[in-house]
Amino acid sequence: MDNTAIRLRLNALITAAGEDYASLSRLLGRNPTYIQQFVKRGVPRRLSEDDRRLLAQHFGIAERLLGGPEEHAGRAVMAHAGTSAAANDYVLIPYLNIGASAGAGAVTETEVPVAVLAFQSQWVRSIASGRPEALSVIRVEGDSMLPTLADGDNILVDTDDRERLRDGIYVLRTDDALLVKRLGVNPATKRLMIRSDNEAYPSWDNCDPAEVSVIGRVVWVGRRLN
Repeated sequence: MDNTAIRLRLNALITAAGEDYASLSRLLGRNPTYIQQFVKRGVPRRLSEDDRRLLAQHFGIAERLLGGPEEHAGRAVMAHAGTSAAANDYVLIPYLNIGASAGAGAVTETEVPVAVLAFQSQWVRSIASGRPEALSVIRVEGDSMLPTLADGDNILVDTDDRERLRDGIYVLRTDDALLVKRLGVNPATKRLMIRSDNEAYPSWDNCDPAEVSVIGRVVWVGRRLN
């Protein structure tokens, strides 16, 4: 597993649990800056087997999520006491502190996970073609994709699904902003149509795919009911 993905996941776990680098370093019997150095600078390059095992046990996750070997199918990622058998085999998806604009364009913030969300592995495989490590949850900002997507919605983005473009909703990057728009592909010319579901906002036809930076395909939306 990519070292950067492991560091981001560990940082997200620490943030979600309200813990700090120094206390986790002491848990491992290390100097107080050990975890901070690993998360921020990638030093050491890999966690030792003992450190990885202790951290996985502490957060109740599978060691493979911190760079350990793959485990047999059906092994629970979340292993807290009292969980039912139906809750086995979950993957943790980072919730990033960035927004994809469904409006005039939102400037991206630092792409640092502020939480992790648990999704059942089988369900994730049924809706996303990418690896679990290629998935992230971000929020929608603006109303240009109404009624499909609303301001404040959370969307699951598959960054592995961006090469074989087809009709659907995608997150795009333009300059220093992210946009969420509906893409259509002209079957004859292979040119792209970039559309807003809200007719009050502009759309763009006949776009060159080489000039469109696609981040990933939106495969799920979650919404808080008022």
